[in-house]
Amino acid sequence: MGETERFLNAVRFLTIVPTPPSGTAPQPDWLARSLKYFPLVGIGIGAVSAAVLLLAGHVWGPFVAALLAIGAGAVITAALHEDGLADTIDAFGGGWTIERRLEIMKDSRIGTYGALALGFGVALRIAALTQLPLWAGAFALVASHAAARATPGFVIGAMRYAGDTDGKKVSYAETPMRSDETWFALISVAIGALPLAFISLSSVFFGALLGAALATALALWSRQLIGGYTGDVLGAIEQMCEIGFLLGVAAIIR
Repeated sequence: MGETERFLNAVRFLTIVPTPPSGTAPQPDWLARSLKYFPLVGIGIGAVSAAVLLLAGHVWGPFVAALLAIGAGAVITAALHEDGLADTIDAFGGGWTIERRLEIMKDSRIGTYGALALGFGVALRIAALTQLPLWAGAFALVASHAAARATPGFVIGAMRYAGDTDGKKVSYAETPMRSDETWFALISVAIGALPLAFISLSSVFFGALLGAALATALALWSRQLIGGYTGDVLGAIEQMCEIGFLLGVAAIIR
């Protein structure tokens, strides 16, 4: 499998963007080898959201623009990470044993905890964007999407898979990112944050710090409650990083 195909696998997994059909059979580690491209795909997702924010900002007020921008990101990703956040918080809030929590995660229905998590997650991102100048908000979207999509690779390398191994939809737990892949992902995150850094370097640092803190807190909570991570937990951690990054930027730039 070449690097182009690995990048396309990342696009297929994270978005609904049409891609050419794969000409080869998927390898067991296809997703693991594509993790390094997640931040790069995140830059693309963030760019779409940023374009919507800029266009809508010239027509409507900041609230409508922020709402449409966050909505655009959810549409292009088919709300993949939002679904993980809802399932994870439902499980952690409603389950009293590891088995019950994992069972709740598999349930396609959304409960009260999940609905509240989705509502607060969307509301916090919109609120953060409305506090930022238009171009700063656009650059923050690109940076936050890139940074947040680097988190799955780090979690997979630091924690064990806690779900049903036989029932996994994809194979990734046994093959974490290599050091060269990690560096590629980090460089991609830096590229995504570069436009925002020209406006305020301190906002990038604080956004990354708060995003990493929230993502780490959820990862540790997951380790405590289920002994590791699942695919839903990875999506929830991505959302926490994205939310924290935008809040951190909004705390610096006013």
